Amino acid sequence: MMPSNEYVEVRNDGYYVAGTRIGLDVVVYDFRRGRSAEAIFEAYPSVGSLAKVYGAITFILEHPAEVEAYLKDQDRLFEEIKAQYPMPQDRIDRFERARKDAAAKLA
Repeated sequence: MMPSNEYVEVRNDGYYVAGTRIGLDVVVYDFRRGRSAEAIFEAYPSVGSLAKVYGAITFILEHPAEVEAYLKDQDRLFEEIKAQYPMPQDRIDRFERARKDAAAKLA
């Protein structure tokens, strides 16, 4: 398990920006897509401060192997849930369209 710090905390077997409901994975994926800390804060103002976003990014950069292992574990859990509770194809299609639209807006 990864350590935590004043910007990242462990809750319910997950990593979150401290004091928020925003998962560390959200910050990781946005940061990897090239979003700046300012843009991430603008997208998720409930983080509370730009300093928290920078703190979470610093945590991500300081623990690359642990973050990667955590993301893989999250993906594995998601796949298990999808296998256990399959969604109807129309819902999957809508989800994929929404995801592609969101990705296109970020590009």
